[in-house]
Amino acid sequence: MGNTRIAWPIKKFDWILIGAIILLLVIGILSIASASEARTGAFVIFRKQLIFAIIGLALLFLFSLIDYRFLRNYSAVVLTLYLVSVFLLILLFIFGSRIRGSISWFHFNLPSGSLGFEPVEITKLALIALLAKYFSGRHIDFGLIKHIFISGFYVFIPTLLILLQPDLGSATILIAIWVGMMLISGIRMRHLFIILIIFLILAGLGWGFFLEDYQRARILTFLSPTKDPLGQGYNVLQSIIAIGSGGLWGKGLGHGSQSQLNFLPEQHTDFIFATIAEEWGFFGISSILILWSIIFWRLFITIMGTSTNFARLFIFGFMILLLVHISINIGMNLGFFPVTGVPLPLLSYGGSNLITTLTIFGIIQNIKINNSSSSA
Repeated sequence: MGNTRIAWPIKKFDWILIGAIILLLVIGILSIASASEARTGAFVIFRKQLIFAIIGLALLFLFSLIDYRFLRNYSAVVLTLYLVSVFLLILLFIFGSRIRGSISWFHFNLPSGSLGFEPVEITKLALIALLAKYFSGRHIDFGLIKHIFISGFYVFIPTLLILLQPDLGSATILIAIWVGMMLISGIRMRHLFIILIIFLILAGLGWGFFLEDYQRARILTFLSPTKDPLGQGYNVLQSIIAIGSGGLWGKGLGHGSQSQLNFLPEQHTDFIFATIAEEWGFFGISSILILWSIIFWRLFITIMGTSTNFARLFIFGFMILLLVHISINIGMNLGFFPVTGVPLPLLSYGGSNLITTLTIFGIIQNIKINNSSSSA
């Protein structure tokens, strides 16, 4: 018998995409190291983020070797992932930790320190896979309004649980994924109008019954941050000052006055964009926007190369997820959107979002590898 070898499809990887991902990780980790020193005097956060990045990259390459078609062909796998994510969201109300008014995290005390886990990140992956599976099997008769309500029911359950935490930013992202994937699937305009009416009604109910006082204050402050410059408007004003002070080349890593002197809050998470703008300048923020443009370009190339509706919708759903995350985070740093705690993918500190994002990139790498194998 001859020797059996498992071929590593190294030539089939999208190395342009992976290179852009790694460069963004490096920029984020360096900026987090700077922010970590300013907050604690030690590189605790930096070390954690470095470990998260290594785990995430390992999962990227692992999932690139696992045939993505197990998601496409086996409904039970996708449904189980969805039900597990919903179950974890329910468990938050029993075992979750309340942080800044929201019960969004499980916290585990380990010998090396505290470790947090945010179930909503798995929910995003589960929902993208579920909607891709549902819409890809019904693209011919998607004009029937029942499919909108059935898919909407899948979205409603986790969205309601997330609003009850309350976490307005994540709930908005789930709704955006659903609406975006329906638009791609070919929703009729009159049905879209019905959804818009329902959304406006739910938004009114959410304002009165789901949002906490501090969340309403954030939205009102977003409309006029200068009315409360030392209170609810403080974060946004400090972020705008940090971005404006960076100039062309920035003040240098570790030399940003707003971030290093702790005028800028949450400089390693919500306001990492402002930290990068202050220390890396216009050159830095232009670089990350270019790198993100390369990532979206490569994802679109992968979409064009696949022949299955599930793969197309899955990648489109992920692109919507990334685009909404980036838009909301940068928008709230610039004062265009309310502060909602939405991280900037691959750059903000946090293991749950980073590891989930890199895992999805791994699944998409396998889609590309299968495309290459089919065309060979």
